Amino acid sequence: MSADIGLIGLAVMGQNLVLNMADHGFTVAAYNRTTSKVDEFLAGPAKGKKIVGAHDLKQFVGLLKRPRRVMLMVKAGDPVDEFIDQLVPLLEKGDILIDGGNSHFPDTQRRYEALKARGILFLGAGISGGEEGARHGPSIMPGGNPEAWPHVKAIFQGIAAKSDDGAPCCDWVGEGGAGHYVKMVHNGIEYGDMQLICEAYDMLKGLSYSEMAEIFKTWNKGPLDSYLIEITAQIFAKMDADGKPLLSKILDVAGQKGTGKWTGIDALDRGMPLTLIGEAVFARCLSALKEERVEASKHYQSPPHKPIDKQAVEHALYASKIISYAQGFMLMRKASEENNWKLNFGSIALMWRGGCIIRSKFLGKIKEAYDKNPKLSSLLVDPFFQAEITRCIPAWRKAVSEGALQGIPLPCFSTALSFFDGYRSATLPANLLQAQRDFFGAHTYERVDKPRGQFFHTNWTGTGGSVSSSTYNV
Repeated sequence: MSADIGLIGLAVMGQNLVLNMADHGFTVAAYNRTTSKVDEFLAGPAKGKKIVGAHDLKQFVGLLKRPRRVMLMVKAGDPVDEFIDQLVPLLEKGDILIDGGNSHFPDTQRRYEALKARGILFLGAGISGGEEGARHGPSIMPGGNPEAWPHVKAIFQGIAAKSDDGAPCCDWVGEGGAGHYVKMVHNGIEYGDMQLICEAYDMLKGLSYSEMAEIFKTWNKGPLDSYLIEITAQIFAKMDADGKPLLSKILDVAGQKGTGKWTGIDALDRGMPLTLIGEAVFARCLSALKEERVEASKHYQSPPHKPIDKQAVEHALYASKIISYAQGFMLMRKASEENNWKLNFGSIALMWRGGCIIRSKFLGKIKEAYDKNPKLSSLLVDPFFQAEITRCIPAWRKAVSEGALQGIPLPCFSTALSFFDGYRSATLPANLLQAQRDFFGAHTYERVDKPRGQFFHTNWTGTGGSVSSSTYNV
């Protein structure tokens, strides 16, 4: 039996993608470094399906139709490079290698260029949706060598989640590392969404878990309709074996795998103010300092804590979410310009509309905004989002103010509001900052009464020189 595609790596995501492909009529070859996993898979979940197994890579490659399509679902980093090194001698020019793991986009760019030189078509495909998505329809963000896309398009769009109008949540993203870059930003936005929901939960404390479950169920019927709001309502309602809320038993220490950090670092490198995702990452870091927090709590008295008006919290959550996505799309716009990726932001919003962790009704509005104006500088100047932010401003300010007065840490709600106030300000106090830089370091400044691009230096004390520092921006 010859296979349409081969997949290496039979952990949870790999197994479920193989089953998904087989369900959609594709014959799949499967391989795992621990070969006993192949046999267990074939005898178990894959039994009776169009799935064939291999016990070594040569046999595996021999099962594939030309051009051979090989998908890696292995741990990011060295394991990807190790498999590529083993596979390349077995492949021919025009064969396709696909990395479907959570690889960092510079690694994908490097692999794309190295394999292009050898005639192998490399794709880096970001995949979101977890175990359930892999099995029944994930969001897939493919990038890399565009010559490979026609050969995998039917498979990827066949197994991907579908939006409400039936469109697949998968489309070509761009060359090189573009696919994994978009997946990285998706994960950063996911960090932001989750932290915002946690802050809303913190503001509602004092209500019972069952009351909070009902509030989130109600929110999920409005503009906040999303997978994360839906599962949060279910989490609040889940009871432990003793009949008490399970959430109350879970330690308040958050883990992370690094994709949110990558997004924040990339934003700093590109000079983009991705403040909300940065704060979401730092909030997880702060949560990890459990013992220090417990000790500090003994030294400071907390203000009285009472639940904040739930509608104010809802509006603050919605407005902050708009800010998070606006920042994420601004970052992608900058990356697209710098890498000449020509990213289609409406298409990206559609890819995230179903299957992925951040899937939501809200993304349909983002798609509409970029379909109307593909060159939109920011979601904040789109008429729909402008109206929504304006509607939410009074409650947003009230919620953030109340949180501060009650000593509730709101890093993402607060930074969202600060970013908004900065972004809508025609004038910021950065003129003073630039004067300070010129005072101590002769770094120069521009003037409001002169054209942009002309730089000036002042001898502020009368004792300095007239020589200025070279002008540059990091």
